[in-house]
Amino acid sequence: MGKDVIIACDFSSKEATMAFLDKFTEDSLYLKIGMELFYAAGPDIVREIKARGHKIFLDLKLHDIPNTVMKAMNVLSKLDVDMCNLHASGTISMMEAALKGLMREDGTRPLLIAVTQLTSTSEERMQKDLLINAPLNETVLHYAHNAKVAGLDGVVCSPLEAGIVKERCGKEFITVTPGVRFADGDVGDQVRITTPAKAKEIGSDYIVVGRPITAAEDPVAAYRRCVKEFVD
Repeated sequence: MGKDVIIACDFSSKEATMAFLDKFTEDSLYLKIGMELFYAAGPDIVREIKARGHKIFLDLKLHDIPNTVMKAMNVLSKLDVDMCNLHASGTISMMEAALKGLMREDGTRPLLIAVTQLTSTSEERMQKDLLINAPLNETVLHYAHNAKVAGLDGVVCSPLEAGIVKERCGKEFITVTPGVRFADGDVGDQVRITTPAKAKEIGSDYIVVGRPITAAEDPVAAYRRCVKEFVD
C-alpha cells in the first residue's frame, strides 16, 4: 500500500479553498474536506475539487442510528469521494450499516475508516469526561478491532497508536493519522502528535496535515517537504 499526505482543507469558504488550491499548479493532491467547509460550501465543493483531479477524504465523522448512517453514506458515495469516516463508538452494527450504504451499483465504494479517539483527547479527558476507564491505548485497540470485525478498511488514530493498531489488526488495515507537525513547528490544539518522518517509521499509511501546510508562508514548499519526509 502506498503512503500519502492528505492536506486538511479547514477553510470556511469555497473562495478561500480555491485560492489555496490555485497555488498548486503541478501537484495532484489528496485533500480532506471536513465539517466546516462542507457545511459552508455544500456538496458542490466536492464536485469542483474532484473535477480538478484531486482525491478527497470527506471527514464528516458520522455517528447515529444504523439506518440513518446507512442512508447518509448512500448519499455521500454518490459524490465520488475516495474516503469517508464515522465514529467507531457508534457500534459494530452502525459500521456494518455504513458499509452497506456506501456500496455503489457497480460494486465499488469509497474507503471507510473509523475514528477511534480524537487526537485532542488525552487519557485524563477520556476517563474524566467520557467515563471510559480503560487505558487510552486499550480503548483505541478495541475500537479498531470492532472496525475490522465490521469490515471497515481502517481507522483514524494518532500516530502514536498506528503501530499497535497494525500489530492487532494486520498490515493491510489502514491507519490514517492526524496530529502531524514538523519538528520545528507549532503543536496547536493537538495532544497526541508526531512528525512526518516518525509517522512513516511507526507505520502510518496516510498522514493528515493542516496548518503546517495551509498556514505556511509557502504552502507548496511545505507540502513537498511533508511528502519528502513521509513518502519518499
